[in-house]
Amino acid sequence: MVDTKKDKILNTAIELFRSKGYSAASMQDIAEACGMAKASIYKFFATKEELFTAAFVACHQTLLDQAAALDRGAERLSLTPKEKLRRKIEFQLQYTVENHLFMIDFRELPITTNEQFIAAWKRKKNALHTWRRELLIETYGNQIEPYIWDIVAIFRGIHIEYLAYVQQKVIALPMSELAAFIVDRLDALIDDFIRTAPKPIIDESNTHFNYLNPSDSPARQTTIEQLISLMTFKIGELSKPDDVREELRKVAVMLQEECVRQTPNSTLIKVFTSYLDVVPELQPHLRQLNYLLS
Repeated sequence: MVDTKKDKILNTAIELFRSKGYSAASMQDIAEACGMAKASIYKFFATKEELFTAAFVACHQTLLDQAAALDRGAERLSLTPKEKLRRKIEFQLQYTVENHLFMIDFRELPITTNEQFIAAWKRKKNALHTWRRELLIETYGNQIEPYIWDIVAIFRGIHIEYLAYVQQKVIALPMSELAAFIVDRLDALIDDFIRTAPKPIIDESNTHFNYLNPSDSPARQTTIEQLISLMTFKIGELSKPDDVREELRKVAVMLQEECVRQTPNSTLIKVFTSYLDVVPELQPHLRQLNYLLS
């Protein structure tokens, strides 16, 4: 009986949050829709934030459960990997449109200050990240492993961007055709990765950073070291006399040593970067370094 009441409250809350939005749907609204006193709601969910978090978790679990059910159906239909991918993308597009409140990034909602919600959001983010990775490897094979997190990032960006147009009601295509279009673009993207074999930009060490899970100081220091190492490599490729390249390399080494100190000397950093900035080929690296140090 207790579970039945709790489930009723949760399902009702999902519908009201979906139709009215987080801010407009009050606990009183949810209680009235359930046909019970507001005090009864608080026996199961101490706050509106707790109830919304439970609704958020339930909504995403349904997404993953239904995606797994699609897999089982695909096996019975003997679909090809590409057909499975198209069906899953179509399903996710449609599900996100119907449950958009629970699928957005929540940057502007007050719920983002709630620790319980943030923890749930991070678990969701990681679960979807892993799901996309497995989905792509299942479709295209282990040959994409070296570039998987770059492909996941681009796939997610394509999904989010087209979904925004769908939500604005300016795309007339059915979700099945939009999913087919996305799969065709992924085919071209992955073919290019395999053919050109670029050095990956995103890997296991940085793929999970995001605005609710920001990078820490050690991660940023590692990024600075990597950037200066790339700049040092670029110095070695410059069409300049050996002694000039060696002088630039020494300055880059001193710059790196200063940047990774516990308390860097900002004046010395400015001196080193100003010296290197006269070389046009190094200017993009220095602009990025200034951003990382800001």
